[in-house]
Amino acid sequence: MSLQEHFAQAQIDSKNLPERPDNMTLLKIYSLYKQGSSGDVTGERPGFTDMVGRAKYDAWAALKGTSQEDAQQQYVDLIEELKDA
Repeated sequence: MSLQEHFAQAQIDSKNLPERPDNMTLLKIYSLYKQGSSGDVTGERPGFTDMVGRAKYDAWAALKGTSQEDAQQQYVDLIEELKDA
């Protein structure tokens, strides 16, 4: 399977994990997915009152400069780890 196919399968698998990951892991999953699918962060950082949106934005922004392929591979690896946990 190609990396794109593994990435697509990991997206499906992420919805069927044996247990819900903690918030920090969820942010990592989100940011790797966004970096792998969309590239570097875009748009303005959400305001102070949107703490969840702000945390997601910051997690994604922390990956700035990571190639989409690297982010996709990290996403696939993380989902595989969580499936086996």
